[in-house]
Amino acid sequence: MDRQKKILIIDDEYMITDVVKSYLEHSDFKAYIEHNGKKGLETFYDVKPDLVVLDLMLPDLSGEEICKEIRRNARTPIIMLTAKAEEEDILMGLDIGADDYMTKPFSGKQLVGRVKAVLRRTESDPVPLFNIMTFHNGDLEINLENNEVRKSGEVIRLTPSEYKILLSLVKYPNKTYSRDELIFIALGEEFDGYDRIIDTHIKKLRQKIEDDLKNPTYIQTVHGFGYKFGGGKNEA
Repeated sequence: MDRQKKILIIDDEYMITDVVKSYLEHSDFKAYIEHNGKKGLETFYDVKPDLVVLDLMLPDLSGEEICKEIRRNARTPIIMLTAKAEEEDILMGLDIGADDYMTKPFSGKQLVGRVKAVLRRTESDPVPLFNIMTFHNGDLEINLENNEVRKSGEVIRLTPSEYKILLSLVKYPNKTYSRDELIFIALGEEFDGYDRIIDTHIKKLRQKIEDDLKNPTYIQTVHGFGYKFGGGKNEA
């Protein structure tokens, strides 16, 4: 029998958290609620949730600070909540490590659907050819046994979306992926938003694994179409 998934909601609006918790528990999730950032982080480390629903505006720590703190230690999926629908605000949330976003107001049913979609795509990573792959004489290493990525011997923290994009590119190194294909891989078929979002994920991924952002070695742009992996032959 599958383990009940744990969802942590960090939002200071009691009406929203009460409704969301009810919908999540009706869908057989275990919901945890915190109304400020400090307690939210304490609960995150205590219960180790499968997904975090995080409001961008909180009374103490900002959602940005919390997201960055989580990303320093885990790849737990994060859905960011924002009261603003402007593209810049949405891209900012994804830029700091969120995997998806929802703008307020929203229904509990919509959020549950988004939670399920994010969990599906983050739990179904593409399977590459080897458990451990290294590139450029060990400069980049991907260890599928423990979901760990190293750059120059140092562990780097990737978001679930960044990880899925990297694995997809590595699995078919000669394939050029369009933005729409990468959106489907990283964000799922339910995603309905800006295609520039994939560029934000690529930008953050490059910052973590490339030595020269102007001349990237691993994630290469195919102008007018999309991206491909240029890391050369992988080694088991």
